[in-house]
Amino acid sequence: MADRPTGGITPFLVIRGQRGREALAFYEAAFAATTVETNLADDGVKLMQASLRINDAWLMLSDEFPEWRGHAEPEPAGITLHLTVDDTDAWVDRAVAAGAVLTMPVADQFWGDRYGQVRDPFGHSWSVGSPIKT
Repeated sequence: MADRPTGGITPFLVIRGQRGREALAFYEAAFAATTVETNLADDGVKLMQASLRINDAWLMLSDEFPEWRGHAEPEPAGITLHLTVDDTDAWVDRAVAAGAVLTMPVADQFWGDRYGQVRDPFGHSWSVGSPIKT
C-alpha cells in the first residue's frame, strides 16, 4: 500500500475482547478517523491489523491475540495519546457523544492550551489540546 507512514512513531493499540471493529467505528465517530486498511485473521473474524488516519496522523490497531504472546495484554495504562486540534471543545464533545468518558474537563491551561482528557470505551486515554486563541 503506497499511503503508509514512512517515519516517526505510529501508535499500535491492542483492543481486548475482539472489539477491534467496534473500535474502528468509535474512532471514526469520536475523532473523525478514516480507516485506510483492515486485515482479518485466517478465521475471518478477528481483526489482525487496521490502519487509520486521525488528524493527519497514523494509528494502527488490532484485536488481542494472546496465543501469539502466550498471555493476554495488560490493561492500557501509563500511556496517553495526544491530539493537537483546531477546537478542543468540539473534539472532546464529539468523543464524549460517541461514548468516551470525560476524565479531565476542558479548560484553559497555564501552558497556553485549551486542554482536556477522555478515556475511550477500550480503556485508552486521550488528551486533546489546542492553543488558546488570543
